Amino acid sequence: MSTAQPIVAGQVPKHEQLHDILVRLCTQQLSPGDALPSERQLCVEHGVSRVTVREAIGQLVSEGLVVRVRGRGTFVAERTYQSELRLASFHEDMRRLGLEPGTVVLSVKRTKPPADTAEVLELGAGQDAWHVRRLRLADGSPISVDDAWYSADLFPGLDSTDLTASIYDTLATRYGHPVDRAEQTVGAGEATSEVSTLLGMPKKGSVLTFDRRSYSGKRPVEHTYTWFRADRYRLHMTLTGRA
Repeated sequence: MSTAQPIVAGQVPKHEQLHDILVRLCTQQLSPGDALPSERQLCVEHGVSRVTVREAIGQLVSEGLVVRVRGRGTFVAERTYQSELRLASFHEDMRRLGLEPGTVVLSVKRTKPPADTAEVLELGAGQDAWHVRRLRLADGSPISVDDAWYSADLFPGLDSTDLTASIYDTLATRYGHPVDRAEQTVGAGEATSEVSTLLGMPKKGSVLTFDRRSYSGKRPVEHTYTWFRADRYRLHMTLTGRA
């Protein structure tokens, strides 16, 4: 498959131009398991050196978009989604990655929350909370299951809002409680039978687990557990030395 597109010297380095071309090839034309053009073919088609080609492909490998197979070539990898550790809604996170977010509402009901959630949300004895369970999609593929809780008194009528949209946007625009801080614990484990089925993965497959406590100012507004497919979702962190 030809990727012919002119690459010229300019403000954007040649390896970055080639990287962007190959990203579009992998995400728009090829499928997981398909082979990329050979290094020689890419050099000829784009008029660049082998060093430039290898630098661009090396970046794709580090991003998890392609894999190298010794003696065979470079192939499109199973799609993974790499997220930065930053405060953002699922919709914001997916769109930043160039993916179309989607949501299936599994259930929503007003009920008594578990003791740990009641403590996180600072609810008194007998106070109800909204229990919202949703399946999250990236470009139509299941990537995570959310199990979230919100104070029923603080967010009356939450069940009548569009829960396929960003709840963070709803909390800010409808209720005046924008989420501006969160504490999150990340772990790993085996998926339950239900989570495995929802995510379309083998039973007892590996998942990343997120326990997030979100705040609007000093007020806790959300307690949510999320299970991500470990084979399709990665976290990226930038670490710096101490000052």
